[in-house]
Amino acid sequence: MPSFDIVSEVDKQEVKNAVEQTNKEVSTRFDFKGSDARVEQQEYVLTVFADDQFKLDQVQEVLRAKLIKRGIDIKCLDVGQSEKVSGNTVKCSVTVKTGVEPDLAKKIVKLIKDSKLKVQASIQGETVRVTGAKRDLLQEVIVLVRKQVGDFPLQFQNFRD
Repeated sequence: MPSFDIVSEVDKQEVKNAVEQTNKEVSTRFDFKGSDARVEQQEYVLTVFADDQFKLDQVQEVLRAKLIKRGIDIKCLDVGQSEKVSGNTVKCSVTVKTGVEPDLAKKIVKLIKDSKLKVQASIQGETVRVTGAKRDLLQEVIVLVRKQVGDFPLQFQNFRD
C-alpha cells in the first residue's frame, strides 16, 4: 500500500553552522564592538546573550537571517522571554522545535479523517503515517495538510508506492 510520513525535522548541523555564522558576524560588526553578544548552542536549545534588549533583538535578527539562509524554517523557533543575568547583560532562550507534537498530530489525524478521503492516518511517535490505496489520494492529503497547517513547518517523507 502506498504511504508517507508527516514529520517535522531540523538538521542539527545546519543549526550549528547558522550559530557559528551568527557569532562570527556579531564579533565583526561595528555596532557590537566591545559587547559580549553571542549565541550558545546545546542540542536544539540556543541561548542568546547581549548587553541590552536592543542588542539582543539585533542578535536574534541576525540568527534568524542565518537560519533562513541555511534552509531552516523559522516557524520552528520558540523564543522565550528575555531575562537579566548580571549587571546589564540579558539572555534569551530559543528552542528549535522538532517532531510533530501530540496535539498537532491529533489535529492532523482528525483533519484527514474529516476530509472523507479513503486513507488511514496513524500517530507513530513524533510522526504521522498516512496510508491509502491510491497514490493520488495521498497527494490530495499532502495538499490538504499544507493548506490547513501553515503555522508549523512540516515535511512529507518516505513516500512509498
